[in-house]
Amino acid sequence: MTVDYETEYNNRARVPDHAEIFARWATEAAAYRERMQADENAELGLAYGPSARQTVDLFFPEATGHTPLALFIHGGYWRSLEASTFSHMAAGLNSRGIAVAVAGYDLCPQVTIGQIVNQIRTACLFLWRRFGQRLMVYGHSAGGHLSACMVATDWKKLDPKAPADLVPAGYSISGLFDLGPLMHTAMNVDLRLDEIEVARVSPLNWPVAAGRAFDAVVGGLESAEFLRQSRVVTDEWRARGVDARYEEIAGANHFTVLDPLSDPASAMTARCAVLAAKCAKVEK
Repeated sequence: MTVDYETEYNNRARVPDHAEIFARWATEAAAYRERMQADENAELGLAYGPSARQTVDLFFPEATGHTPLALFIHGGYWRSLEASTFSHMAAGLNSRGIAVAVAGYDLCPQVTIGQIVNQIRTACLFLWRRFGQRLMVYGHSAGGHLSACMVATDWKKLDPKAPADLVPAGYSISGLFDLGPLMHTAMNVDLRLDEIEVARVSPLNWPVAAGRAFDAVVGGLESAEFLRQSRVVTDEWRARGVDARYEEIAGANHFTVLDPLSDPASAMTARCAVLAAKCAKVEK
C-alpha cells in the first residue's frame, strides 16, 4: 500500500485549530517566564553558542540544594517555532523539584538537521559544565527526535571530561526517528534530506548503549506514521538493551499531547520526574 507521506506528516492540516493552540502556548509561556523572573527562579537567554537562537532559559524549582536537571527541546520540524513559546513546559517538573532548561536552536534551511543535532549536543555540554550533573532530555516532535539523538550520543567523543552517558534517559513526545519519509514531503525543500543525510540523522539506526532509558509517547489521534515512528523506535531500541517504553495518549492530537507537561499532577510529568531523578542518581 502506498503511503501518502504529505498527508501523514502535515500535522497542522490535521489540526485546524493549531494556530489557536500556538497562541495559547505563547500566552502561557510568557506568563510563566514573568512569574519565574519575579520569583528570581529564572535565568533567561544564556548563550551556549554563537548565534542568537543558541540560548537556554533556566527555570529553577523552589527546592534548594542539588536538584535533578532536565532539558526541554521544542518542535516545529526543525524549521519553525522558538524556545520562548514553551517556557511553561518546565512548570510541571519545576513543581516537582526539578530544574529545567529550555533550549533554542537555529532553523532549517539556514542550517541542516545535522547541525541542529550538534547544537543541542553543545547545549547539553554547556549544562554539564555549568552544573556538573547528568540530565534527562525531553522534547516534542522535532524535539523528540533530538531527545533520542542525545540519548544515543557518545559524549566522550565530544568531551573526554564528560560522562559517556551524560544523557542516560530521554522522553520523546510525538517524535521522529526514521527521517526517510520526509524526503517525500514538500518540507524537504527546507530540510534538504537525501538518503545519505537521512542515514546520518535518523537515530533509529544509531548505536545506543544498553541500560539507557527512553520513552516514546504519541497522541492517540495522530497519524498512522507518527504512531509507527514511536512504536518502531521502542521495539528497535528495546532489542538493543534500552529500557524503552511506548505509550499512546488517548484523545490527544499532535499539539494537545504536549499540554500535560505544564501540569504537576499529570502522569506525563510524573514519568518525566522519575526519569530525571534516575539521571541525577547515576554516579559520576
